[in-house]
Amino acid sequence: MSGLAQTFVDRRLALRLTQQNLADLSGVSRYSVQSLERGDDSIRISSILAIADVLGLNLTAGATAE
Repeated sequence: MSGLAQTFVDRRLALRLTQQNLADLSGVSRYSVQSLERGDDSIRISSILAIADVLGLNLTAGATAE
């Protein structure tokens, strides 16, 4: 998750948003933004999607067959 976390951090900084600004715009807590940026796996997918939406990031899920 660290690569994804860095993508979120880079985009937030490019948009000149603080973690609190991003949290307010996303409707999530600042703690959720911090958790995502640290790469914690305890953040809810709905929070990730809300934050990604504000940042203009598109997330896609891929599956691999074994």
